[in-house]
Amino acid sequence: MDAFEFRRDRYESFRKYQNPLLNLSVVARLPEFRPYCKQRQLPPFHFLLYCFYMSVKEVDNFLYREFEGEVIKIDRFFGGYTVINQDNNLNYANFDISEDRAAFIARSVAAGEVARATRELINTGRELSPREQKDNIYTTCMPWLDLRAIEHPIYEYKTADIPLIAWGRYSDLAGDTMSVPFCIQAHHGFVDGFHVHLLLSKLAERIAAEIAQ
Repeated sequence: MDAFEFRRDRYESFRKYQNPLLNLSVVARLPEFRPYCKQRQLPPFHFLLYCFYMSVKEVDNFLYREFEGEVIKIDRFFGGYTVINQDNNLNYANFDISEDRAAFIARSVAAGEVARATRELINTGRELSPREQKDNIYTTCMPWLDLRAIEHPIYEYKTADIPLIAWGRYSDLAGDTMSVPFCIQAHHGFVDGFHVHLLLSKLAERIAAEIAQ
């Protein structure tokens, strides 16, 4: 939390806004990982989710939260993403993440299967304490869409401090790089455009390191 003190005046300024959220829609240029996944029978979405979450853990700004009037830094967060269930309705997958890639992907796949097979809306977080609810990074993928922007439902803008990350359809296979459209929403008291750049740079580095193994 020492680094946050250099940012506290920005946080104190933005927290007074009715809507303190920063929303950026960008196209990330990433190492092409689909052939690597195909060769190793890895589901590309879950591989990307793993790389993304491991990258989030390296950028403190995405880990700051406000709780009971104080700024805290979470040291863990749940894995989760949206799915379409058997009725073509939204549902939520949720799982405990692991730094071990194989364990992460296995848990992520299993959580998605449960959410897709369940009619009622699950994993809403209502069963968690207010503090436990802070241990989240909200993610969603819409692979059918050439995503350009998104506006998420917000219960209360002034207390919305959990980042929401969405991405859309990958570019066609062509060479060593691919493009993925990302929409990233975060509290501007914690996150600037630079930190979005830093996160996506670390994501590219993580993917490159994984496929080099």
